[in-house]
Amino acid sequence: MSGGIDSSVTAMMLHEQGYDVIGITMKTWDYESSGSSKRETGCCSLDSINDARSMAVNFGFPHYILDIRAEFGEFIINNFVEEYLAGRTPNPCVLCNTHIKWDALLKRADMLDCEFIATGHYARLREESKRKVIFKGLDQSKDQTYVLWGLDQECLKRTMFPLGGFKKTEIKQMAKDAGFFDLANKSESYDICFVPDNDYRSFLKHRIPDLEKKVDGGDFIFKGKKVGTHRGYPFFTVGQRKGLEIALGSPVFVKEIVPETNTVVLGDKEDLEENHLQVRDFNISKYERLPDDFVGLTKIRYKDAGTLATINTIGDKLDVIFHSSVSGVAPGQSAVIYEGDDLVGGGFIDRKKLII
Repeated sequence: MSGGIDSSVTAMMLHEQGYDVIGITMKTWDYESSGSSKRETGCCSLDSINDARSMAVNFGFPHYILDIRAEFGEFIINNFVEEYLAGRTPNPCVLCNTHIKWDALLKRADMLDCEFIATGHYARLREESKRKVIFKGLDQSKDQTYVLWGLDQECLKRTMFPLGGFKKTEIKQMAKDAGFFDLANKSESYDICFVPDNDYRSFLKHRIPDLEKKVDGGDFIFKGKKVGTHRGYPFFTVGQRKGLEIALGSPVFVKEIVPETNTVVLGDKEDLEENHLQVRDFNISKYERLPDDFVGLTKIRYKDAGTLATINTIGDKLDVIFHSSVSGVAPGQSAVIYEGDDLVGGGFIDRKKLII
């Protein structure tokens, strides 16, 4: 229970359906540790914890706070920094769901003798061929299956997504009907929870105080030639156009980041188009193994509509060939595969061979 409307209504629904509910709120991060001056909001704030507890008290079920700041810092925060230093764009929400939240929840569920864990994600589950299959929620505008590709079958067997069959408007109405008007009108945060002002560059500087000195003065490369210098490769992401602080007479974008040489490769919009990528650290959820020459819709970012691709397993990676070009492939982001509304699996986009 994050204190937000989705997890709160989830708990309320299950309680009303007769389940023996126990509320868990996870404390993952202290905002002051990020160096941000923004007031603490979202799932880690004291207000949110109090909101979750108030909901539990109102319905008469137990509520516990699970402090996972140490695990979160060691795994999620360190990975976030390391990925930028490696020239990649990290996907902390996917890692957190897979390796922190579900793992922590299942351990606590075992301690409390709970059979299932339930979350407020907009996704659905069914059983097919003795496997649990995640598929998109009814409200496609709120679908969150993209961040769930890392969950394995053991996790899914004990997971419930009560909101998957509802639209967000219905969930808000449920909160209002129950008298929780403040909850129904509560604003949602889309920032990374540990970067409350959405300024990851300041976060990196706070974590590594001498970072700017180490990386300042790297080269911008455009069409094979040096066209200027930049303030350091970790402060750029693939596809970025604004904030480059360089003028070449026409719009340019970050095409590639080369940490080994502190180089940022620029390109025209057309230069961002690609039809091939490889995926590392993948998890295939729907099938025991991915069928050969599998054709599925592949999303390369959360807001991506997806593009049809032929996918094969080659060694420890997935080889993805798109049927039409995609733009702005960012190493470190998730490539997530769908078959209709079914989540097939996903993994992290691998770095390409160096080009300068």
